[in-house]
Amino acid sequence: MDKLWNTDTVWLNTAQYGIPPTTAHQALTQATHAWHTATADPHHWFQAVEDTRTRFAQLINAPADDITLGATTSQLVGTSAASLPPGAHILVPQGEFTSTTFPFHTHTDRGLTVHTAPLHELAEHITPTTTLVAFSPVQSATGALAPTDQILAAARTHHTLVLADATQAAGWHPLDATRFDALVCSAYKWLMAPRGLALGYLSPTLRTRLRPTNAGPMADATPTTAFYRDHFEPAPTARAFDLSPNWFAALAAAPALKVLLDHGVEHVHAHNTGLADRFRAHLDQPPARSAITTVDIPGALHTLREAGIVATERSGQTRLAFHLYNTQADADLAAKALTA
Repeated sequence: MDKLWNTDTVWLNTAQYGIPPTTAHQALTQATHAWHTATADPHHWFQAVEDTRTRFAQLINAPADDITLGATTSQLVGTSAASLPPGAHILVPQGEFTSTTFPFHTHTDRGLTVHTAPLHELAEHITPTTTLVAFSPVQSATGALAPTDQILAAARTHHTLVLADATQAAGWHPLDATRFDALVCSAYKWLMAPRGLALGYLSPTLRTRLRPTNAGPMADATPTTAFYRDHFEPAPTARAFDLSPNWFAALAAAPALKVLLDHGVEHVHAHNTGLADRFRAHLDQPPARSAITTVDIPGALHTLREAGIVATERSGQTRLAFHLYNTQADADLAAKALTA
């Protein structure tokens, strides 16, 4: 661990952005130097893009051909929203992060309606008229775990599409993306990559219903010959929905993903949730089995900062998030600061 990270703070804020391992930082530093000195080889950069695609696929247990690379969660969700038929009914949890919901609201002029329900009652509100249900398996504000199994079961019963925003889950929470129709993720949090890269699983069945509205040459079946062609031949894989690649983000993402794969998601899950629950135990809170936890203590954020601990506030509570670079000592220090 010590060789992979060297922070000047106790960083309990991965739910806002993750800290890159040394391998990712070095890759990005070398790339910007090569760019600055005009010695870079774009073929190397393109290989990093494909390494990122392959490693993300491994992380979420999906085929690499079903992975698309974009820029943001909302952009990937927006592709699905733009492809839904007029009059579609969308169901989302109350208080869901708006990158998952706003793309649907922009289509109200086409008759799309967005309905909400409490997270833990979401499955009960899926009906035969629900076109798509969108939710985060791990909630951004609180770290609450969604009842994913129940949601999926209800959706399959009613032939409802399921879109998961795994931005706060991928990297520490075990996922099988093939259970969903789409699973999208911004890479700058638990995947510890730079901002500006998002990845998504798009099932083969769903892709037949999607329009590649952001298509450029990288979305073509043969990108190297598509720069000036007069017609578009979509790639037969999820690459048809790729944006032009964010080279630098991918150069850092590929080694960061390798760190996660080398440790194994099950190990990362046990490590992260163990630390969060250790912190909760100090505050007499029951285990929550999430890497993200919150406290409702006046002045908690300032108190933590005074102790050299970085967290953040969401929905009026102080939010803490534990990842691979955190230790039991970090959890104990945060709890001691808040209970002193």
